Amino acid sequence: MGMKAVRAVDVVKYFGERRVLKGLSFDVEEGEVFGLIGPNGVGKTTTLRIIATLLTPSSGRVEVFGLDVVKQADEVRRLISYLPEEAGVYPRLTGLEYLEFMASFYAKSEEEKKSMVQEAVKISGLSGRLRDRAATYSKGMKRRLLLARTLMVKPKLAILDEPTSGLDVVHAYHIRRVIRDFVKSYGVTVILSSHNMLEVEYLCDRVAFINNGRIIAEGTPKKLKEAYEAENLEEAFAKVAGFE
Repeated sequence: MGMKAVRAVDVVKYFGERRVLKGLSFDVEEGEVFGLIGPNGVGKTTTLRIIATLLTPSSGRVEVFGLDVVKQADEVRRLISYLPEEAGVYPRLTGLEYLEFMASFYAKSEEEKKSMVQEAVKISGLSGRLRDRAATYSKGMKRRLLLARTLMVKPKLAILDEPTSGLDVVHAYHIRRVIRDFVKSYGVTVILSSHNMLEVEYLCDRVAFINNGRIIAEGTPKKLKEAYEAENLEEAFAKVAGFE
């Protein structure tokens, strides 16, 4: 077997007295789209933030391409790009200025910066509107700009927290399609969280149901539906989590 893109082993996370993650283990294969799905407040964001080196686990360990996210955080950061659920853009900048500004942190040369920005423009699908200030953008447009910023660096692992949460169908559809196409074109590995089961069914090669700080089932959407004799993932989740 090749190296895992993400390996989480028995991850526990306390916030004060509260145990948010209760021994989480899963692997993400290189080049797949892996979904952590479940209701809000069950530990999805905490898990992604640990993978993104922004939080340290209370116990257990996480590796990204064989690198320990705590001991080798700097090296991990070079391989990943993280899109938080509540990310913001700089309202005073135009979309294009924002992309140029962000690319300047990652690009090693003017040439590379140019091609990153071109890539981002294409990903965003916002064309003419990129000359307008981000303050004038809808939530969906901002999200598309942020996704473009996340993917333009062609990370080995893209970590996306609720990429289409609260977006209308047009923007959500665009974002899903971009994620799928991007993974195919560049072999980027994606781990994302979502509470939208239909989205996950469309996007993910494999999913892990997470509830109350634990993974309660894992597999391809097809296998999970078969295993729980469910029409769709929502129904499968309800059966596993015991609210059927």
